[in-house]
Amino acid sequence: MPFAARLIPSSLFFSLAALASASVFAQQALPTQVDAALARAKVPREAVTMLVADADGTRQPRLAWRTQVPVNPASIMKLVTTYAALDLLGAAYNWTTPVYVEGTVNNGVLNGNLYIKGQGDPKLVLERVWLLLRHVQGLGITTVGGDIVIDRSAFENTVEGDPGAFDGEPLRPYNASPDALLVNFKSVNMTFAPDRAGQVARVSYEPPLASVAMPATVALTPGECGDWRTALKTDFSDVNRIRFNGAFPAACGEKSWAVAYGDPRTYSLRAIGGMWAEMGGRVGGQMREGRVPAGLKPAFEFESPPLAEVIRDINKYSNNVMAQQLFLTIGLTQKNRGTFEASRTALGQWWRDRIGTGEAQPVFENGSGLSRDERISAAALGKMLQVAWRSPVMPELMSSLPAMGVDGTLKRRTLRSGGSAHLKTGTLRDASGVAGYVDGASGRRYVLVAIANGENAGAARAAFDALVDWASQDN
Repeated sequence: MPFAARLIPSSLFFSLAALASASVFAQQALPTQVDAALARAKVPREAVTMLVADADGTRQPRLAWRTQVPVNPASIMKLVTTYAALDLLGAAYNWTTPVYVEGTVNNGVLNGNLYIKGQGDPKLVLERVWLLLRHVQGLGITTVGGDIVIDRSAFENTVEGDPGAFDGEPLRPYNASPDALLVNFKSVNMTFAPDRAGQVARVSYEPPLASVAMPATVALTPGECGDWRTALKTDFSDVNRIRFNGAFPAACGEKSWAVAYGDPRTYSLRAIGGMWAEMGGRVGGQMREGRVPAGLKPAFEFESPPLAEVIRDINKYSNNVMAQQLFLTIGLTQKNRGTFEASRTALGQWWRDRIGTGEAQPVFENGSGLSRDERISAAALGKMLQVAWRSPVMPELMSSLPAMGVDGTLKRRTLRSGGSAHLKTGTLRDASGVAGYVDGASGRRYVLVAIANGENAGAARAAFDALVDWASQDN
């Protein structure tokens, strides 16, 4: 039996046909409260696309407004990446980071090299790197006589470009590029704690970076807290040294600031080297990048949390680099190539087989929505959400989405109707929207897609909230 026919239940073809015919409703009037909210926000009706349809696809859409128009979905594209990953890899999928020991261990000394091979784990945060290194020490190794070598070859052609190229914010961790050995999102968290007696703020760093001078204190200054980050006058221009040319306002109390490290290519080496030294470990050789020798067997494989847990971070908090890690993992597992091109091919094939060809296929770039080029129509996304609703991994996808008024990016947005919704948000300079599932007062569940494109797209948020309210009030 063909793959598509085997995966798509026959009862779903009606829902696909219903969404495919949604263009018939393209000029139906928007709900009054939604139209009014758009007018107040000065967002033209022609700048938005909206769809509200039964999750099970048994009826014609309640609302279909410009649903055939391909739009930039911003981070809503993470819905496609995470559902495809659940469908292709399974909710229990784990990434592994194998560690190789080359040589013998005598009296705590490894007489050879230690290799750590990255394979795309999106959640290799500091706590988990510490556990990995503790496992190394559990092998009886406190000193690596040779080199500590990291192997990043699983992802090809993902060399870092200008981290500020997308939006001019090079220090923002969300602009980190993917990496086969992605450690702590390539960021450093600086914590400033005022010491009034010493007239300084004490600075701690997570992680400590090997061969980077990191000042332990910065001067205190009186007055209101205000823009304390600017007041620090931090200089990151030298990747081997962090400088504070200003002062920290004492009125701020303790503050933390996460920044992307200025030399992302060497971040993993510096972070692992710094943490290994902090744990009492020593290296006789050097920290370097290289390949694991052919034929060498791993001493152990460090496992990630399951995919179902990872996508909660991706969707609830809209983590871009984790989404790109997952996107590349799809290419690596399905096409045996950890490249964006392989991932686009794999996602395109999956879409045709699983979702169908009744709507224009999405345009993929990196799967995170941090893109000016990715495109999808509301009709296509709605169709995918209906397929997902009927799939065995629906509970995992649903639980990964922000719950309105409860958590994630929707924690501060509530429904006036008191209803509930699980929706992925998306925001760029010229794109904004929500998409997911809404519970109706009648007991029915709806898929909802609402996206605005244009220079005033962000102002449409109130209209989207009004649409969610309208969708929930179906009795």
